[in-house]
Amino acid sequence: MAHTVRDKRKLLLRVRRIRGQIDALERLLEADADCSKTLHLTVACRGAINSLMTEILEGHIRFHVVNPEDRPTSEQVEAAEQVIEVVRSYLK
Repeated sequence: MAHTVRDKRKLLLRVRRIRGQIDALERLLEADADCSKTLHLTVACRGAINSLMTEILEGHIRFHVVNPEDRPTSEQVEAAEQVIEVVRSYLK
């Protein structure tokens, strides 16, 4: 997984931020916090996870499905870009 190795530091920082959000969510639940705050943070956690998944999927498509070393055709590159856009839209 060359793309995850290359982006390892950035991905780990993102995971650590997500962990912080999850920890904050746990604290809200433990403290019987207002449900609107809890829901707001839950949505933020979901968005952060979806964003991480999008980034990893995009790297997978770019480096494993349409490997630049294999000299993909312009049609293959365009199709990969379309799939990436669908993934981004879906996980937004």
